[in-house]
Amino acid sequence: MTKLKQLVIASSIATVTLLSSNVAAADGKALYTAKLCQTCHGAEGKAPIMPLYPKVNGQSKEYLLAQMKDIKSGKRSNGMSAAMKAMVANVSDAELEAIAAYLATVK
Repeated sequence: MTKLKQLVIASSIATVTLLSSNVAAADGKALYTAKLCQTCHGAEGKAPIMPLYPKVNGQSKEYLLAQMKDIKSGKRSNGMSAAMKAMVANVSDAELEAIAAYLATVK
């Protein structure tokens, strides 16, 4: 494969990845509402209903995703995670990722 073909392929992959994460964030906004996340964390993750619930806007996608997956699997069971465990039980990993991508963009 020539260097030019490799550059074209790499550029295409980078473009698709960038567009995918933008789509995931848009889907994440809809999922945030559909999965009732705002019920506890407030609009855009900025205004939790209780002081013990975290503000989740602006956190890194990786951090948010890890926390949600840990709560879902039971690896994290401290604090208010019991309430959250019920909320994420039927949320797919792809949906969790989209929600995390969205929240990471909210400032």
